[in-house]
Amino acid sequence: MQPATPPTVSPFLRTAAAYAWRLLAVGLLVYSLFAVLGRFHEIGVALFLGLVITALLRPVADLVARRLPRGPAVALTLVAGIVLVLGVLTLVGEAVAGQRGTLVREFRDGVGRIERWLQRPPFRLAPDALSGLQSKVGDYLSSHRSDLLSTAVSGAGQVVAVLAALALALFSSVFFIHSGDRHWAWFQEQLPRSVRGRVGIGGRAAWSTFTGYTHGIVLVAATNAILVGIALWALGVPLAVPLALLEFVAAFVPLIGSPIALAVAAIVALASQGPLVAAIVIALIVVIGQIEGHLLHPLVMSWAVRLHPLVVAISVIAGSIAAGVVGAVVAVPLVSVVWSVHTALKEART
Repeated sequence: MQPATPPTVSPFLRTAAAYAWRLLAVGLLVYSLFAVLGRFHEIGVALFLGLVITALLRPVADLVARRLPRGPAVALTLVAGIVLVLGVLTLVGEAVAGQRGTLVREFRDGVGRIERWLQRPPFRLAPDALSGLQSKVGDYLSSHRSDLLSTAVSGAGQVVAVLAALALALFSSVFFIHSGDRHWAWFQEQLPRSVRGRVGIGGRAAWSTFTGYTHGIVLVAATNAILVGIALWALGVPLAVPLALLEFVAAFVPLIGSPIALAVAAIVALASQGPLVAAIVIALIVVIGQIEGHLLHPLVMSWAVRLHPLVVAISVIAGSIAAGVVGAVVAVPLVSVVWSVHTALKEART
């Protein structure tokens, strides 16, 4: 009796199975990595902010260190940076406090103008529609007071977490600015000799891209904020300084940050100055978007990795889905760093 011959497996199926289990292993590793990062995302955010502070202040600390010892130079640079940030926030607070009475009156009159505007063609909104909406909002706030209070308490806990992350970011930036190169050299020495060269090439490319992107995005955000602040001040829109600061912060989210900030400015202009000024502010969204996309980014970002707008859009959306606002901010520099490392290692092999 002849022994049964084992079934033959096609080479294609054997190759596909080999790739399949490897892909499953890689997918499990990536999922585990993101699961760990998700549980400790505050630490990741703090270290990212520490790297941003380092990228911004280390050149200043290097200049100061030419006249002072390294330690006092780093301390002086960090204190000057903190004073600058607190000074800007104080200026914004003073601007809001000084215009509080005028703002309340202008917004009350502006809401009345908006109601009368919506009652005319083409909207023809019923006169009691907005008043009914206001009463419903008031009833909702009264009936859900306890839920809102618990939300506020949990929000206070989040504020504590944010302050802790900021403290960790400042603490880590002290060591990054003072002796980050020595820390990186120590890390390389712990690796096998066979990979130290590639890690060194990738690390240099990553830091060069990250610092270039950080300097570029700060310069782009500052330019946008100055343009928006001057335009809103010239149009007589209240809260020009706080809205310019909002534009500065929003510019760190490419493509969608600036339009959202200017949309808020348009709502303020509509309530305080009327539809004509609001329309001009909306036109600013198009103008500043063109300046940012066709002038600032090509010029300012020339030392960093330039990504295709489609890649930027996908990165921002994917980052926002994965980690909210923080993911939207981190996504583009992360993709830029990964691509620069890939390019540098590819060039080193050739």
